[in-house]
Amino acid sequence: MQQSDMRERIAKGDGFIAALDQSGGSTPKALKGYGVDEGAWSSDEEMFDLIHQMRSRIITSPCFGSGKVIGAILFERTMDGQVDGKPTPQALIDQGVVPFIKIDKGLEDQDAGVQMMKPMPGLDELLERAKGLGVFGTKERSVINEANEGGIAVLVAQQFQVARQVLGHGLMPIIEPEVNIKSADRAESDRLLLAAILEELDALPDGQQVMLKLSIPAEAGLFNPLVNHPKVLKVVALSGGFSREEACAELAKNPGMIASFSRALLSDLRAQQSDEEFDSTLGKAIDEIHAASVA
Repeated sequence: MQQSDMRERIAKGDGFIAALDQSGGSTPKALKGYGVDEGAWSSDEEMFDLIHQMRSRIITSPCFGSGKVIGAILFERTMDGQVDGKPTPQALIDQGVVPFIKIDKGLEDQDAGVQMMKPMPGLDELLERAKGLGVFGTKERSVINEANEGGIAVLVAQQFQVARQVLGHGLMPIIEPEVNIKSADRAESDRLLLAAILEELDALPDGQQVMLKLSIPAEAGLFNPLVNHPKVLKVVALSGGFSREEACAELAKNPGMIASFSRALLSDLRAQQSDEEFDSTLGKAIDEIHAASVA
């Protein structure tokens, strides 16, 4: 797939994007969910080898290349690794799956109801390396915990500032200002976020597009103005702590949004499963998430 083919694959949206980008502090939790306890490794290197083995098993499963997964978000080390003797992005491309990379370095402490992204030293070099490996786009996450208008505006401005840097390297940014679904004023946060994103989109030059990865809104259909916006290639949804059943049910109420699930996709996979059990379990999850994405 060329860049134009990848753009068309995502724009058409006939499927969903798998989030395989757990990193840093979330890696032990992801491995534990996979049935691998912390005693199984004695160094960060061994830990990352184990998570790469899990991701390789997912990517090489026959159901992953069935056409229902149209994209995958990778952790940097996964991007730099290999699957079946190929660079991971190429292994995805060969299956018709568009590769993205997570670029944020984690979250700052909460201030004004939000958690901004930490500085990203070396981002330009990372973006050039990713582009050289055939990666189509990036993903950056920050979190909104309270409906604080000023905090949300600053958070969204930071997201678009980084997005412009990504666009400058010819890559597609996925902007992810996650609204905490456990927030007491979640619905108001959704509305403030929508207004802030629309303002930033208006400031983008004509002809430029971004992608958005958002929490499924408390009010179904709230993000329709973003789904239909000419400067938005695609709006994808994170599962945000919902179970797969809950996330799929909520997503299906929001036509035009497709899934970009992590835990909701991987929750039933275990290292101890036979290949047949693993493929069957993953295939069931893919079918459910795909159905909700194209509903």
